[in-house]
Amino acid sequence: MSENVENAIVNVQGLYKEVASLNPQNVSPLVILHELDFTIQSGETIAIVGPSGSGKSTLLGLIAGLDTPSRGKVILDGENLTAFNEDERAQVRAEKLGFVFQSFQLLTSFTALENVMLPLEIVDRKNARELALSVLGRVGLSERLSHYPNQLSGGEQQRVAIARAFAPEPKLLLADEPTGNLDTATGQRIIDLLFDLNQEKGTTLVLVTHDHGLAERCDRVLQLEAGRLVHADAREHQTESQIKKQKERHAAGTAN
Repeated sequence: MSENVENAIVNVQGLYKEVASLNPQNVSPLVILHELDFTIQSGETIAIVGPSGSGKSTLLGLIAGLDTPSRGKVILDGENLTAFNEDERAQVRAEKLGFVFQSFQLLTSFTALENVMLPLEIVDRKNARELALSVLGRVGLSERLSHYPNQLSGGEQQRVAIARAFAPEPKLLLADEPTGNLDTATGQRIIDLLFDLNQEKGTTLVLVTHDHGLAERCDRVLQLEAGRLVHADAREHQTESQIKKQKERHAAGTAN
């Protein structure tokens, strides 16, 4: 696979993660990820797939700078996250990343509007309220602005989470099983919304999923097995419409 490292928004180099074994009979560390190398280009949609325990969520957390590797590098938009302390990584996340969790992770004491405004206020966006109102309207929640999470359905909570993630217009959006707690119909609407916003905003989208149908909608698939990258390029399987969509998105990004 040919990779354009210079223009990559994510550049993973020799990424290795191990933790201490919980088994007192086993003094050897448990290896979660084995020497991963790959890049993700700006504007791509990527699915990370693999069986439970293969290291998918660990990899996503390392890309986000929520965890640190045992060795190796994660370079995000030209910045080496593994050289930063937690405060510095948090600053990069605030400026460049959006995250959608399976369990929504909304602040229960905040309304829908306040949840979406929060990341905007963290980076001192002066028009935080207006931006939050706009993106909540885009996800169809203009009538739920003052509702708290426990007053919203699962699908509505995930739409608030998506609005929160997209509101600061991040360069990279990470989603960990975003439909895992939703019924099939609601999950499909959430996925359609993610891809629609991805195209509208030109955001790079990386999804962890067990859903093969969802993975097939992405430009590429990174397949993990027992912490090893066994497949990292699905371009040869793309349909003509998928290839056309990707070229249009990159052309639009160049024009802007």
